[in-house]
Amino acid sequence: MPARQRGSAGDDAFARRRASVEGRFPVMEHATRVGNRLLAALPPADFALLAPYLRKVPLQHDAVLVRSGDRVEHLCFPCSGAIALIMELPNGQAAATAVIGNDGVVGLMTALGPVRSPLTAVVRVAGTALQISPARFQATLERSPALANAVQIVTRAMMTQFLHVAACNALHSVEARLARWLLHIHDRTEGGGDVLHLTQETLSELLGVRRTTVTHVVSALRTSRALKSSRRGQLEIDRPRLEVVACECYKVMSRRIDRIVSQDAVRLLHTAPARNGCPPPDFPFAKTDS
Repeated sequence: MPARQRGSAGDDAFARRRASVEGRFPVMEHATRVGNRLLAALPPADFALLAPYLRKVPLQHDAVLVRSGDRVEHLCFPCSGAIALIMELPNGQAAATAVIGNDGVVGLMTALGPVRSPLTAVVRVAGTALQISPARFQATLERSPALANAVQIVTRAMMTQFLHVAACNALHSVEARLARWLLHIHDRTEGGGDVLHLTQETLSELLGVRRTTVTHVVSALRTSRALKSSRRGQLEIDRPRLEVVACECYKVMSRRIDRIVSQDAVRLLHTAPARNGCPPPDFPFAKTDS
């Protein structure tokens, strides 16, 4: 298809549709307001391609966004809250492989095509997210080099977390690992409160251990005063003491992921301008994602 001539009737119509959409989506008007760090790093022209199809949804505590083996129906860009990715084995055992906050996205594998999720994604800290269907995301991905770079950035950050978690699970004590998970989750708790709403079942999933082991570990953290209290379904932490108990993986992992998402994102995303400001032909710009 030949490139459009600037000032054509088609461009005028597109401009009117875009103005209409921006009026209907005031929260989406500027990428810096969306809350998700990756979407916020997109150049305005690239973000404008996604904006009409993003839908703000609540992340309810303990909600299952996708189960292992199910088709991924939506990509989910958290703006606040925390989502744990859980690997479930056939014998019923489960363990966390990563925690996703506003620095990532759930369901990114759909960028490779229709897939079934290898992991279960569960909300562990309530918040909000921007949701988009795989078809809408894929259509935009084909038009936006910056968004393609964002996919690479997320993939690198996720691989970094997976590798660190694997090494940490093999090398460090269960007390140090629980302290690390609690710090990662606390980092994503809106308002920075010191009470984390986590059940023993959740802690068992995070660590990949039995509940009896969780009881012993929580008791040990209380003895060291890294936990101030541990009521049913609630843990009150003392963050400075928790950082002392945690292994070095927490700081190393946080530093590396932050560098990927912050510095590398700004550098990579802004070297790839949008190819075309026109909306995908199959998805009119003014439609919302259903």
